[in-house]
Amino acid sequence: MDIELTYARGLLRSIGDVPVSYRRREWLDSTPRALGPWPLVYQRFGTTLRSVGDVEITYRKWSARPRTVGQWSCECSRFGARLLRIGPYELRHDGGGNRVRGIGPLEVFYDRLGTRPIRVRLHDGSRTLPDDLLLVLFLTLFWQRQEWEAARRSDD
Repeated sequence: MDIELTYARGLLRSIGDVPVSYRRREWLDSTPRALGPWPLVYQRFGTTLRSVGDVEITYRKWSARPRTVGQWSCECSRFGARLLRIGPYELRHDGGGNRVRGIGPLEVFYDRLGTRPIRVRLHDGSRTLPDDLLLVLFLTLFWQRQEWEAARRSDD
């Protein structure tokens, strides 16, 4: 099954049938505020995501790398350069390690420039994307985008 990721004005708007919502003045704040029915809660005065619905996220000390997502633990590479696993879902990266190419049974496809994920393919034969896999997909794409934006800012 293929799941399309749709964008408008450079912002992710939906993952399949699940909308990603923003504040009314999104040009001032491009931080997503809801994933479908789940509100996204951030650290006060920051963009560190603290919870998606009732699923709490904790981070490693002095790092933007997640330690837990709900009851799942997260695994990072040595020195924390890459996120390798969220709970039961292994993340597979391309050769350079910059893009996530797979998440558990999902395969991630990018646009021609390789800068925007546009589609995911679910390989387990399901007809719908389970909520836990939707959550992991969203978090992976969200954190990847944050990393890319931080790297772009540091290059300036």
